[in-house]
Amino acid sequence: MCYKYITLASTLCITPHQAYICNMFLQTLLQATEKAALHMKLHFEKPFAVHNKEGVNNLVTEVDTACEAIILNTIQSAFPQHAILTEEAGSLVQDSAYKWIIDPIDGTVNFAHGIPICCVSIGLEHNGSMVLGAVYNPFLNEFFVAEKGKGATLNQKPIQVSQKQLLLESCLVTGFPYTYLDMPNGPLQVFEKLIKKGIPVRRLGSAAIDLCYVAAGRFDGFYEHKLQAWDSAAGFLMVTEAGGTVTDFEGKPYSVYQPHLLATNGIIHTHLQAVINGAEV
Repeated sequence: MCYKYITLASTLCITPHQAYICNMFLQTLLQATEKAALHMKLHFEKPFAVHNKEGVNNLVTEVDTACEAIILNTIQSAFPQHAILTEEAGSLVQDSAYKWIIDPIDGTVNFAHGIPICCVSIGLEHNGSMVLGAVYNPFLNEFFVAEKGKGATLNQKPIQVSQKQLLLESCLVTGFPYTYLDMPNGPLQVFEKLIKKGIPVRRLGSAAIDLCYVAAGRFDGFYEHKLQAWDSAAGFLMVTEAGGTVTDFEGKPYSVYQPHLLATNGIIHTHLQAVINGAEV
């Protein structure tokens, strides 16, 4: 798709010149996301090299690396002074208030197995706060965008979290780490408690898509025990801008630099948080 999305990022901009720069941020974000996603789609179900990282089935493909290069080239051509954190290449530390947080393919295992539940996810952080995010699944032609203080959209139409009132009537989504966490109330224990009560809990294999689906009201809540910054940076902003609540497991304000994430419509948040921390459903 050719994504046309013009706006003024009022949360960052005061003067006309600042507004121009902010539009450059947004257009660069959209261009980088779209270019990489179309490259991913072009190589879907075609031969490519696959390697394994830490843990079992924690894959990286040559398409991940190529998509990452496309994203970095697009961003650095426009903003060479900005810091960057990306899944495959790591950190580029710069003396800048801005940091781009990049997952070139979120859902690599799905992609490597020909499952079209994967996406490109890019977030822009300003002085420690997420201000822009984009998540694009080209296979379903779903392009999610969030801008701090201006809401979240799916294919340029506003989205909102669900209004589901009860955890027992909710539809949830989660993920499991590649290296199992042997801890009290770990991923399998929480999952077991929920499904034994008949609560549907899905596992799609892409945290960025999971978060976008909470933002769009398709899921009522998402939790995961071990995420990296690039997994959640864009999707975290998507949920908050769609009216949802995102915290760590203790209910503290969420940071993409810690592992535990709980994102809900806000209504079921306290109940699901209690279950994650050991309470019965």
